Amino acid sequence: MKVLVIGANGQVGKHIVQKLKDGEHQPVAMVRNSDQIPQFEELNVQTVIGDLEKDFESAFHGVDAVIFAAGSGADTGADKTILIDQEGAIKAVDRAKHFGVYRFVMLSSMAADRPHLGTDGIKHYLYAKHRADEYLKSSGVPYTIVRPGSLTNEPGIGKVRLQDHINDFGEIPREDVAETIVHLLSSPRAENKSFDLISGEQPLEEALG
Repeated sequence: MKVLVIGANGQVGKHIVQKLKDGEHQPVAMVRNSDQIPQFEELNVQTVIGDLEKDFESAFHGVDAVIFAAGSGADTGADKTILIDQEGAIKAVDRAKHFGVYRFVMLSSMAADRPHLGTDGIKHYLYAKHRADEYLKSSGVPYTIVRPGSLTNEPGIGKVRLQDHINDFGEIPREDVAETIVHLLSSPRAENKSFDLISGEQPLEEALG
């Protein structure tokens, strides 16, 4: 499949692009700035310019699926979080619906399905993710939502805990998050499902049961 990766220049996004490229898919890396293009050209990966705060409809032409891995970042305020993580995601869902994509995979956050549990410092972030996730679920677009725990830069171990809900907050390497997202992209059993994700003991291939 030809897969648009929104947020391709992010830490998880770069892993996603590489794993799509290594597998059976053709990634299209959406980036905000032209100076982000050369790193993907070196990988022989197609790029498109798109800004979530503006118009980015042209990025969707000819793609089969979408992975939304964009985020405003930990150092931004609530206003930027709402613009990117909430409204940017909602606009992407609308465009995916218009173009009739096969699957929309949303990189969310653990506890986005229960944002009231967040502390004051991250509650706005969880509510933004929650609203984007709920919008996707009600859109009619075939979806998969992945809510990982705390992200680390450790090498991936290829073993996860993937469930509808996990009560224990845990960590997971960004590489394993990317591997999981790419795996679920074409899994029929992951369609219209939401998952919490942390490191575990189960090989990813067995995680859906």
